[in-house]
Amino acid sequence: MVAECFGPTFQGEGPSVGQQSLFVRLSRCNLSCPGCDTPETWDWSRFDPREVSTRHGVEDLAAWVMARSPRLVVVTGGEPLLQQPQLVDLVQVLSGRRVEVETNGTVVPMPELVESVSGFNVSPKLAAFAAPGDRRIVPEALEALAACGKARFKFVVHEAGQLDEVASLVEEFSLPDVWVMPEGANSAVVLRTMRELADQVLGRGWNLTPRLHTLLWEAERGR
Repeated sequence: MVAECFGPTFQGEGPSVGQQSLFVRLSRCNLSCPGCDTPETWDWSRFDPREVSTRHGVEDLAAWVMARSPRLVVVTGGEPLLQQPQLVDLVQVLSGRRVEVETNGTVVPMPELVESVSGFNVSPKLAAFAAPGDRRIVPEALEALAACGKARFKFVVHEAGQLDEVASLVEEFSLPDVWVMPEGANSAVVLRTMRELADQVLGRGWNLTPRLHTLLWEAERGR
């Protein structure tokens, strides 16, 4: 199930920030974070899934991608790994494109998917962002992603005090290639939080990423 496809635009987050990209946003999620910026992918108390998601075949999605020029394709959600068999088929069809999959790190990736993708952008949820009862940390999934050699780990934080929680997860699961990203739905908040975090992130040996799409276009959808 697909929520939306959009681009060309820029990848706004993480190691590929600023690169021309296409986005395929899949519907459905196994978490229910109160501050989620795409609740239409899972919150059926507010959205009718028949109105906000569409069933597309692999061939249709591949045709949409191949008709556009960016070489980077970002598959996001929702939680894309809930649709792994179909996702494997899509990635394998997109020959010549670099495919990054964004995931919350709670689902163990299939070996076929690990082999086919260019990388995983993994965003484990900190306690402040998760809903009560959500299984936000799944050790076997984080361990598999950390060991696969294709994962980068991105943590969304809204204040420097949360960096200790990030450090605990990084140490517990030996997470490589760590990025910190400020929470924020507008450019003023993103910039302010980045400035507050920068020195501490540097001191811990991690990377800092903006929300480039927010800095450029605020909360405009499809950018």
